[in-house]
Amino acid sequence: MNKGKDIILVTGATGQQGGAVARQLLSHRHKVRAMTRKPQGEPAKALAKLGAEVVQGDLDDAKSMEQALSGVWGTFAVQNTWEAGVAKEEEQGKRFAEAARKKNIQHFVYTSVGSAQRNTGIPHFDNKWRIEETVRRLGFPFYTILRPVFFMDNFLSPWFKPGLIQGKLMIGLKPTTSLQMIAVEDIGKFGLRVFEEHDKMNRREIDLAGDQLTMPETAKILSKATGRKIEFVPVPIAEVRKFSEDYALMLEWFDRVGYNADIPRLAKDYGIKLTPLADWAAKANWS
Repeated sequence: MNKGKDIILVTGATGQQGGAVARQLLSHRHKVRAMTRKPQGEPAKALAKLGAEVVQGDLDDAKSMEQALSGVWGTFAVQNTWEAGVAKEEEQGKRFAEAARKKNIQHFVYTSVGSAQRNTGIPHFDNKWRIEETVRRLGFPFYTILRPVFFMDNFLSPWFKPGLIQGKLMIGLKPTTSLQMIAVEDIGKFGLRVFEEHDKMNRREIDLAGDQLTMPETAKILSKATGRKIEFVPVPIAEVRKFSEDYALMLEWFDRVGYNADIPRLAKDYGIKLTPLADWAAKANWS
């Protein structure tokens, strides 16, 4: 890779993972093409100010993907299950990988999900495994698969933050379940490392996590960070299932099995300082 000249296309560049990777690459003087459906939006404009080339692209539009991939050396590929749905996400992931191979992309980086390789029975884990299989089959000169676990940043999402503001951490887990988590910015750091050391990172498949805590432990940390008392309130899994069978299956799997990223080895092998939840929460915007 010729740093500063070879283009790296980042999909989902205005989202969590894509945004984190794009910012890390830009801060280290890489040439970034940021693909988004909304190039005139504020997140896209913010990336442009950092030096990104922002282009319009849609994972459901083959022509726009082909245009975005033109002249690109490497790409970071991410899709959103909760936005697209399980079946459509799989279609998008496979379609993008196939388009990238046709465009002779040299290094294809796919962000999957922690434990996708473990036959979990969770629909939005298993579909990512099938996308991984497509990436491996296509024969890219270089490819890397990142598998992040539960995002710490989820606690700022509409799924959790309204409850936290009311002093309740509500999730359908047992109080004894230890859940692995990662800060999204740490995913960005690994994305940077993968591209900068693409020969060394070729064909690696890495589960990413930075901390592991029960929900009562998590509530205690969030209480300190937010300055308000937060208690863990287990949500009955039957109530979760009314909202989403997929999400309920995931929570049940967390209780029964759980992620198994080797956090100490990650830090040792890659030299990346992983963010514990307490540090992430202390810096988060809880206003």
